[in-house]
Amino acid sequence: MSAPGAGAPRTAHVSARHRVRTSLSGVLRRSFVKFRPSEQVRNPVMFVVYVYFFFILAVTLVPRAFPDLTGPGFDPVYYLVIAVVLGLTVWFANLAEAVAEAQAQAQADSLREVRTGLKARQVRADGARQWVLASQLHVGDRIEVQPNETVPVDGDVVEGVGVIDESMMTGESAAVVRESGGDRTSVIGGSRVLQGTVTIRVTSEPGRSFLDQMIALVETTRREKTPNEIALTIILAALSLALLVVILSLTYLLSGTGEGVLNVATMIALAVCLIPTTIGGLLSAVGISGVNRVARANVISKSGRAVEAAGDLDVLILDKTGTITVGNRLAVQFVAAPGEDAQSLMQTALLASAFDETPEGRSIVRLASLRGVQPPRIPTERLQVVPFTAERQMSGIRLADQGELMKGSVSAMEKSVGPLPVDLRRAAAEASRSGMTPLAISRGRSIVGLVILKDVVKPGIRDRLAGLKLMGIRTVMCTGDNRLTAEAVARESGVDEFVAEAKPQTKLELIDREKRYGHLVAMTGDGTNDAPALARADVGLAMNSGTSAAKEAGNMVDLDSDPTKLIEVVSIGKQLLITRGALTTFSITNDVAKYFAIIPGIFVGIAGIQALNLLGLPDPQTAVLATLLFNALMIPLLIPIALRGVTFRPQTAVELLRRNLVIYGLGGLVSAFVGIKLLYLTIAYVDGLPSVIAWGATLHQILGAL
Repeated sequence: MSAPGAGAPRTAHVSARHRVRTSLSGVLRRSFVKFRPSEQVRNPVMFVVYVYFFFILAVTLVPRAFPDLTGPGFDPVYYLVIAVVLGLTVWFANLAEAVAEAQAQAQADSLREVRTGLKARQVRADGARQWVLASQLHVGDRIEVQPNETVPVDGDVVEGVGVIDESMMTGESAAVVRESGGDRTSVIGGSRVLQGTVTIRVTSEPGRSFLDQMIALVETTRREKTPNEIALTIILAALSLALLVVILSLTYLLSGTGEGVLNVATMIALAVCLIPTTIGGLLSAVGISGVNRVARANVISKSGRAVEAAGDLDVLILDKTGTITVGNRLAVQFVAAPGEDAQSLMQTALLASAFDETPEGRSIVRLASLRGVQPPRIPTERLQVVPFTAERQMSGIRLADQGELMKGSVSAMEKSVGPLPVDLRRAAAEASRSGMTPLAISRGRSIVGLVILKDVVKPGIRDRLAGLKLMGIRTVMCTGDNRLTAEAVARESGVDEFVAEAKPQTKLELIDREKRYGHLVAMTGDGTNDAPALARADVGLAMNSGTSAAKEAGNMVDLDSDPTKLIEVVSIGKQLLITRGALTTFSITNDVAKYFAIIPGIFVGIAGIQALNLLGLPDPQTAVLATLLFNALMIPLLIPIALRGVTFRPQTAVELLRRNLVIYGLGGLVSAFVGIKLLYLTIAYVDGLPSVIAWGATLHQILGAL
């Protein structure tokens, strides 16, 4: 019987289509908590705005403490509005990061509920069973899981065979078979046993399972910055510092001419508008959402660096079997011997394969059936199944009236029955040269034809590999098959290079060679022999159905155990980099447009400067307010793009740059001119309302009294 808590998880499975719902109150609370200095100092660009906000607020509320800045021309209402907009700018940046973190937290909460209250039937050394909490299990402990019970922890099946439903973890509805021995032993905590009773050896300590790793991945708020993100942060900080020097120079120039009125609030507004606040406010959200997208693809990334490295890859090493091909040889053609009827050949092949449960045998039956062959009704007492043996290397059936109907390798059939006819020998050789496998079919003592087997390339794999090639990623297929087979598959799939007759250490040598030439390398694997290469690769995607050694060695684990998922991970990594670049381009070109709104407002009394007033903004203070407000509003408006990511299309670097400049470069310029003009007209209209004027006059009197 099942213990309490051992039943099905209470939450829906987490999949690539999973939609997380964030709590508005939680997001708002988190965004205000981020006003703490310890949070703000992590973002140099927004920290500058943060300091300016409190400085202008202090000047507004305590003007007597700043006599040099609050002379006769001091307008407290103007200063207060500037302070409010600066505060909004910081808050919008906090909001962007809070929303990204809330999405991750919602995913983590859903995952955490999967393991809540789980218990395990522990197998003690004396063979007795006892119920314990899953959190009390340690590496090496053995547990027994029966049908309709939930697997409480990660482990390897050491006894029995079970049909496992992993849909609540991987999103795949099809159940999988896990059995002791081989490479298909791994089970995930939170999955469910449908059939069979299995004994599992625990492979993870409490709090260190793959479920725990995924929870930590998606909920962490202090995510380690990647090298590219650090580099961009340094560039943005240096650009902000350079612009501050420019602002100070303008301040000195303005005070020296005597033509303009030195207004600290306006100068700070200019500084905030010209430093890259848009990308500065969204940078963290872009990084967090990139990791979230990998998690929603059912991939555990052990670090954010792995996600970004996937976007920078230029060499991708792929297995043939299960990655490029479907993994099983399938029947694709029948070749009849001279004088033999094709229908008779297919019926013989069907009967010889009727009791063969291998994928190859089932494919022969399926191909013959698709071509209209129906198996005859044969009483069971008239036939005897001849199983495959290593000595004979053939299998089939024995009929009382027809003798043996067999299929097997060409060499084995020639030893047993006799040499193939010349035409069949030629067809078999041609099939072998093309990377296919010919099997001979015999009836009695006569060879009646061939069935050609082929390791079929997965549908759509050629287009996906072509997309990688367009992005500048070179694909290398590594297989233990002979050169002829490898060459045929490589030609059909479209990989750039292939390595045939590979040994376990070949992948490691291949990775070392590519890295010596300065390439970033990714590979997939699921066996213990793949572990060294997975550890050495920049991106090592281990299959969750593989061995524990492989999963420990890789820096990513695919819960779906789909080797082609690496192509999707590369796309997500590319999307992360492209999104960051697009928003940086938009932010910088946005800032260029702001020059033409604020500079004329600052140097209002200097002849010739008004030629820069392309927007025709006559009132300097309203122009400054409109520009600063536009600068703040762009952050929340771009949050959806930061979280969802820019739509990714496989393109060359030149095409990506051109698209980036047209959409986000030109778009940044145009949107700034249009947005600032509309905000100026709106503010000018509101400023003319009597209620606003009365409110401003009252506030002026209150602050003057202070």
